[in-house]
Amino acid sequence: MSTEEKSLNFIEQIIEEDLKNGLSADKLRFRFPPEPNGYLHVGHASAICLNFGLGIDYNAPVNLRFDDTNPSKEEQEYVDAIKRDVEWLGFKWDKECYASDYFQQLYDWAVVLIQKGKAYVDNQSSEEMAKQKGTPTQPGTNSPNRDRSVEENLDLFERMRKGEFPNGSYVLRAKIDMASPNMLMRDPIMYRIMHAHHHRTGNDWCIYPMYDWAHGESDYLEQISHSLCTLEFLPHRELYDWFLDNLYDTSKVRPKQREFARRNLSHTVVSKRKLLQLVEEKHVTGWDDPRMSTISGMRRRGFTPASIRNFAKTIGIAKRDNLIDVSLLEFCVREDLNKIAPRVMAVLDPVKLVITNYPDGQEEWLDAENNPEEEVMTYRKVPFSKELYIEREDFQEEAHKKFFRLTLGTEVRLKNAYIIKGESVVKDENGNITEIHATYDVDSKSGSGTEASQRKVKGTIHWVSIAHAKEAEVRIYDRLFTNESPDKDKEVDFKEYINPNSLKVITGYVEPSLVTSKELDHFQFQRLGYFCVDRDSNPEASGGKLVFNKTVGLRDTWAKISEQ
Repeated sequence: MSTEEKSLNFIEQIIEEDLKNGLSADKLRFRFPPEPNGYLHVGHASAICLNFGLGIDYNAPVNLRFDDTNPSKEEQEYVDAIKRDVEWLGFKWDKECYASDYFQQLYDWAVVLIQKGKAYVDNQSSEEMAKQKGTPTQPGTNSPNRDRSVEENLDLFERMRKGEFPNGSYVLRAKIDMASPNMLMRDPIMYRIMHAHHHRTGNDWCIYPMYDWAHGESDYLEQISHSLCTLEFLPHRELYDWFLDNLYDTSKVRPKQREFARRNLSHTVVSKRKLLQLVEEKHVTGWDDPRMSTISGMRRRGFTPASIRNFAKTIGIAKRDNLIDVSLLEFCVREDLNKIAPRVMAVLDPVKLVITNYPDGQEEWLDAENNPEEEVMTYRKVPFSKELYIEREDFQEEAHKKFFRLTLGTEVRLKNAYIIKGESVVKDENGNITEIHATYDVDSKSGSGTEASQRKVKGTIHWVSIAHAKEAEVRIYDRLFTNESPDKDKEVDFKEYINPNSLKVITGYVEPSLVTSKELDHFQFQRLGYFCVDRDSNPEASGGKLVFNKTVGLRDTWAKISEQ
């Protein structure tokens, strides 16, 4: 990696310094270590981009390692979802690993620590151990079991392994320092008894290693050079190093733990526990609800891998936690979709427009460009007829001077079609407009090259032909929470801030070309925003069903709304 190509972040500076101090470049290895106890969220996306991005920059392998040490909360479903998310983001791992791959080695090493007098079996209750732990300002007190003989500890630990004791009756603790200013160093638990079925090892084990014991040693076994984690693990680094000090072979690479700050996203939560709560209490439809901050939710909503990678690159990494406005993520999504999403026409709040001087029964198939951002322009055909739907807000019977869409007596262009002039309206008994009548200039067809077609009018509006339009269910999403930091106030339940208007389901009409669209196809509904096809869409079913999710608007409107 050339230091001249870009300014280095502090993680890259650490790596560069290690290389200068003699670490061979071919010894670099990184990892992404998720727990398979839930779906990954946007915070994980940043960590994925960091670790795999370093792998790409330094041409180094990156492991995907599942920290599967708690069988009571872990499921194969989560393993599969995590692998799907990492692949979807565009990354490939070198080795697929599991902490459970190392259960026997971890057990054997625990025996070594017992033999060295650096670990002991404790049978106190969790309440008793908590009292003895002390406080940040007061030292702890030793367990009465701390001085058990090596022989007794080995016997008890083996019997724990054989399943002779019930859950919670014994633990294995590291013997470090009950007076340490770092509370995590006060004889931390290494193993607990859990008679639970493991998704990979079945019932082979009934004792499971704690995170701090399994994590660093897994890094060591995989020869990870730089173990990167979020800032809350900074106090764990001392324990990480203590375990390695007692097992490290100087002929091997010694992993180095370093921490970076979480990037919290406004108007959402990124705690897996709270996300699970939203799912279980049915505030959302599932882990992949498009309002969720999960990668699967963002994917279903229509966010693209490139936009999420660009978002991670834009916010970078830092040493302090901070709150990133979700509008920045939406900007990255909008920027990417602008380049790749075909433009199509859809009407979401329809009112009927009748072109009175257009021949009855006639239809035309007009050329419409797919995306003006394309290097080589491509076109599709859209049908045009006497009766159209337009957006209700694109017409005003009595308009102010700055309204440049359709009014009575004024002209607008129908996108890709003709210039029309508003003539009259039809209303129901309540005074609501049910039809707009207009006339068209037959010589003003877009692209025809006639003088009339080149006439300038102040507005252009989109439309769909009623005879050809396809009905679609359109899901309009908004922020899931009204508060930018819904879980910041510990006195208030974060669910109090759930936005009751975070989902609005409407019926719209789209041009017929969308009938062949597939799940996750992206489109810009012209002048309305970016949308994608939801998995509930099934246009080939009896009667057909099209379902679209609104991914993001054409511009950020939330800031204006929140200021009101």
